Parts: sequence; structure tokens; C-alpha cells
Amino acid sequence: MSQALKDRTKKFAIDVWYLCSKIPQTREFNNYVNQLLRCSSSVAANYRAAMRAKSNADFIYKLKIVEEEADESQFFLEILEKISSKQDLRLEIERLIKESDELIAIVVASLKTARSKIKD
Repeated sequence: MSQALKDRTKKFAIDVWYLCSKIPQTREFNNYVNQLLRCSSSVAANYRAAMRAKSNADFIYKLKIVEEEADESQFFLEILEKISSKQDLRLEIERLIKESDELIAIVVASLKTARSKIKD
């Protein structure tokens, strides 16, 4: 699972980059786009870091960051969905919101499993 999720989080970051390259470069959009680029790439980078964790506690800590960054990505995608007037962009944003939601669900389940190992 870890390689598949590693690839999936990287694809998420790249797909967000492609989306952001299509968004108009205006003062109004730039702040959201910059934030979205940072947090979406952080999902992939921190998942890679979690795979190299030194302990279960370190793994949980790093995976929590992945969860937070995926949620933040979803937040900025939702904002862009509301303010975007282009239908083709909104369809891609909707797909990425769904992907971020799925990534969050996977990470939350992984966190639950990791936490149960600490309690055992």
C-alpha cells in the first residue's frame, strides 16, 4: 500500500499543479493558488517522510501532517470551485476535491491502525 499511496499523493500534487497553471494569474487568485500549490505538494512530501519514520510515534506525527495538508488542500480547492467561472476548471476541481477526500480517509484509517499498535 505504501508505494501505491506514495504514487497517488505525488499524482495529486502534480494534478493540482496542472490545475493551477490554468487558473488566471490575477492578484485575487494568486494567494489561493500559491497556498494550494504549497499544501498539495506537502501532502506528497510528508507522506514520503512518514514512510521513512524512525518509530511508530514518528510515523503518526508525520501522517497527521499529511492529513492536515490534504484537508488544507481541500479547503483551497473548495474556495476555487466557488469562485471559478470556467466549467472545465470546476469539473477538474471537483475531481481533485474527491481525491483529497479519499486521501484524507485513507490517512485517517492509517492513523487509527497505527494508534492501535501503540496501545497494544
